Amino acid sequence: MKKIVLMFAALLAFAVPVAFAAEHAGHGGGAHDKGHGGHQGAVAHEEVVDGVKATFRIMSMKEHMKAMNMDLPKGIKETHHIAVEFKDMKSGKAITEGEATIKVIGPDKVEQVKELMGMQGHFGADFELAKKGKYGVMCKFVLKDGKIRSSKFWYAIN
Repeated sequence: MKKIVLMFAALLAFAVPVAFAAEHAGHGGGAHDKGHGGHQGAVAHEEVVDGVKATFRIMSMKEHMKAMNMDLPKGIKETHHIAVEFKDMKSGKAITEGEATIKVIGPDKVEQVKELMGMQGHFGADFELAKKGKYGVMCKFVLKDGKIRSSKFWYAIN
């Protein structure tokens, strides 16, 4: 695991924010708003990487906690939950085994790096996305086949 984190950190050190693949500003409702386990949140980014479809959803912590029938804890600084679902394109089956790390760079250039936890059919972690503006989201993931994959995109908070 440490090797993966170190490799991820080294790769990110060379990443240039302008290299992000897509920009997503609108986050309205729609048919894609339901995630596994009743989680809500618009699809922020979706792409196929080496035969694996990665679907990223970003939702407010209030929305995330409500989906789990829980109250939002007081004093929590994280404002959003990022959930990633992986699906094998050949079989169509969800992939729930592996490791994933996300680095988020805020509009103020502050960086947050977190390992994602497996939870209810997806991998996820909570981040502080309190400022308005564009956030760069970079994800490195190693699933059960051992291949290192990555995905990058912009996400806007209006």
